Parts: sequence; C-alpha cells; structure tokens
Amino acid sequence: QVQLVESGGGLVQPGGSLRLSCLASGTIFSINTMGWYRQAPGKQRELVADITSDGHTNYADSIQDRFNIFRDNAKKTVSLQMNSLKPEDTAVYFCQAVITTAQFRRTVNWGQGTQVTVSS
Repeated sequence: QVQLVESGGGLVQPGGSLRLSCLASGTIFSINTMGWYRQAPGKQRELVADITSDGHTNYADSIQDRFNIFRDNAKKTVSLQMNSLKPEDTAVYFCQAVITTAQFRRTVNWGQGTQVTVSS
C-alpha cells in the first residue's frame, strides 16, 4: 500500500513561517497531483494548494501569495512553505496525493495530518 507522512507542523507567532513536508512511500509507480488541504474546528476541509506532475500549481484565494507549494519527484515529497502566518491559518493540515501503484492501481491517498497553530 501507499503511505503519506507529514512533518513540520507546530506553534508559531503571527507573521512567522513554517514549512510542511510530506513523504510518499510504498509500491509507487508514479505520482500525479500532490497537494495540501486543511481543516479548522467546525469548518469543512478545504484545498490550500496543489501541484500537478508537470508543475502546474493552484492556490486557494485566501492564501494571497503567502504560501508556496513545491515537489521533489526524486525524493517523492511535496512541501508547503507558509509565510506571514495569521491566526486564521490555524488548522490541521493534510497531505494528499494521487498515485499509481506498482500494480498499476490508481489511488487517492491522505496523510494523518499535522497541527499548525498560529498564536501569540
């Protein structure tokens, strides 16, 4: 099976920065779209940013150029650089990846999530 493991979450003051990373492992043949979602208490999970296999990116309007998504195909990772963080960015952040396995099964995979808290 495929596993996604996130890292980099934590507590940061408003205006600070964090970098989230996600590592994919398992019987992977290829990785298609990778992205980051987040879910705050009482709110629906929402897309933050994603990136296709050929490098096209998409960002939520609420990000307003504060975040950057990038991937390393050799390492099988996707990262989210978060700058100028605001309290409203507080949420659990989830890694997502569309992956074709070594058995040629196309799967949508989710990580367990990592907590990001922006507070003084």
